[in-house]
Amino acid sequence: QVHLVESGGGSVQAGGSLRLSCAVSGYISSNIYMGWFRRAPGNGREGVAAIDSRGRTTYADSVKGRFTISQDNAKTTLYLQMNSLKPEDTAMYYCAADSRLIPTLLSERSYNYWGQGTQVTVSS
Repeated sequence: QVHLVESGGGSVQAGGSLRLSCAVSGYISSNIYMGWFRRAPGNGREGVAAIDSRGRTTYADSVKGRFTISQDNAKTTLYLQMNSLKPEDTAMYYCAADSRLIPTLLSERSYNYWGQGTQVTVSS
């Protein structure tokens, strides 16, 4: 069992920055991979960024060059640095984790463990 708690959301003007954090506790497998997802009103949950068990990262095209995912060495905290924010980045952001053998990192179907979400609002 893995427990995830997000923090760091808030309101910011377009062009601004925010850093989201996700505290990870419970059984942290050496094969654990983690990701950030978001859901805007009226939309499904979208994969934003993910990091695999070896530290390799992948991003949605919509955030490449603006968002950076990272984690601490113990894999107990996951981060999402968001720069050059746009109004279309407004959403509830969730962190997720799992440890399956062959995940599709930006697919929500690859994750069983989810945080409760943190709201990000970007105004124009």
